[in-house]
Amino acid sequence: MKSIHAALALCSALLPLASAQAACPTDLEAAAMAAAIVARQTVPQPAGELSMADGQCGRDKVVRYLAQAYGETVGYKAGLTNPAVQKRFKYDAPLRGTLFKSMLAIDGAELPAAFGARPVFEADLLVEVANPAALADAQTPLAALRALRSYAPFIELPDLMVADPSTLGGPMLAMVNVGARAGVVGKAIPVKPTQALADAFASMTVTLTDGSGAVLDSGPGGATLGNPLNAAIWLARDLAAAGTPLKRGDLLSLGSFTRLLPPKPGLAVKATYQGLPGNPGVSVRFR
Repeated sequence: MKSIHAALALCSALLPLASAQAACPTDLEAAAMAAAIVARQTVPQPAGELSMADGQCGRDKVVRYLAQAYGETVGYKAGLTNPAVQKRFKYDAPLRGTLFKSMLAIDGAELPAAFGARPVFEADLLVEVANPAALADAQTPLAALRALRSYAPFIELPDLMVADPSTLGGPMLAMVNVGARAGVVGKAIPVKPTQALADAFASMTVTLTDGSGAVLDSGPGGATLGNPLNAAIWLARDLAAAGTPLKRGDLLSLGSFTRLLPPKPGLAVKATYQGLPGNPGVSVRFR
């Protein structure tokens, strides 16, 4: 496999992929995409129709190159788990991306507003896997909860990565690792596997507020596949089907509860999970 460092030399001359009929990118094309992502430059989009099979093939190549720059994998993200987000990207099924440890910051972090080429933020939720096989076999949110160790408030900071995000569809979103760029993680809360807690994940209201307390957006937990714990099940099954099953301790980002919103310098954001025990929260400030 060619080194990502060689591909970095191509960043200043990145062009749309040459093939008139879109296909899984070559190793060199995937390395150039990864180099653009690492450099926070817009990623060139293939010409022509891109199938989901090609998008997922490209994702797997791009992620291998990203690992050379980002280091340790810490878990995975489920994208397009919310119908409103599916509508925006014109694809009606979840997508999987990879999270790297270097992407994650702790509650209260101050980060640049320009953290990516096309940065946005959203309220999300992170869970830690305790029993990967049981999670993949789970048939209900309660069974999924029993396979988890903890959950944590999470503001994801995705990057839409292309020059014109309005043209970004499901296959290209898959190819750019579902826009994984960064995220801010709140305090981990140990799981108590009760039906009441499983139901609370669906019935909670997740709210984004600014530094003055004004509501930026909010959404119900049930907007994410009916219950965000279903997204954890989906990720476990998708990875098992791909031959790369989850490991104990993997972190899973479960998807959007709110709209994708643009950051700006000086903006402080807090996500609050009303209905979960203690109404936990997490915050970030942009500079």
